[in-house]
Amino acid sequence: MGVDVIVVRVIRKGTSPKGRRLEVADSFPDVRDVFATVCRESRLPMLRRVDPYGSLVLTSGEMSQFLAELTETSTLVRDDPARNAVEQVRALAERCAAEADLELHLEGD
Repeated sequence: MGVDVIVVRVIRKGTSPKGRRLEVADSFPDVRDVFATVCRESRLPMLRRVDPYGSLVLTSGEMSQFLAELTETSTLVRDDPARNAVEQVRALAERCAAEADLELHLEGD
């Protein structure tokens, strides 16, 4: 029931949605369900939207709130695996925030 976090580059040819292609740029596999647990226990709105059974796609425009919530969460988590997972996801979110053609896909099992 983990939530894998995937940075996806959106490649568009023209203005048609048919020309949209996705290319994986980076990822964090939530093998031990650590990030999923952090999201489930969070009281922050964007992290609460993460579904361990579904998908959530965040654009670079949504990264400022997501990054703020990850920063707050990293100060609250008590154990090293959770803090490490949050920091790895935060690094991916920072990359997504810096490049407008990137999306962050949060994929549940």
